[in-house]
Amino acid sequence: MYPQFNTATALTWFRIAAIPLVAIAFYWSSPWARPAAAAIFILAAITDWLDGYVARRLEQTSQFGAFLDPVADKLIVSTALILIVQSDPRVPIAALAAIIIGREIAVSALREWMAGLGTRHRVAVSGYGKLKTIMQMTGLSCMLYAAPLMGLPIYEVGVVFLVFAAGLTLWSMFGYVRAAWPDRQEGAPLS
Repeated sequence: MYPQFNTATALTWFRIAAIPLVAIAFYWSSPWARPAAAAIFILAAITDWLDGYVARRLEQTSQFGAFLDPVADKLIVSTALILIVQSDPRVPIAALAAIIIGREIAVSALREWMAGLGTRHRVAVSGYGKLKTIMQMTGLSCMLYAAPLMGLPIYEVGVVFLVFAAGLTLWSMFGYVRAAWPDRQEGAPLS
């Protein structure tokens, strides 16, 4: 059976379709390349909030949508981080990217494991996770834009947001691990 296609799912698919557009705009040989990449990223980030709102408001929630939404988020955030690290290979920027991408992989695996145990609800998205997403999307938008704006060093502002996002990333990951800890099986093989 095919997943139901609705407005909320269409917004999530738009976010996925925006991924190559962000990369193409980023490498476009024009002075507008980075602002265009940032604009596409911002539009995609808005759909992250909008698809959830639409799904709840129009009663379009589905298991497929619940699966696809975090996948779309992880893909677009990872793409933006890779583009930024490629253009600014300083160790602190690469370290922030590694923390954020590593956390996403670890939490996804933790949620999958908890789902297998039937206790996925214990690692549901927290308030810290939502705040992390806002800070992360803001920071990445600024870093993709890169150029000073009205005298503000936008790239550096983005780095500050990303540092806070990385801190919240680790904090929320530890919260998820703490919530899942009672379900671990003593002596279970680590394979």
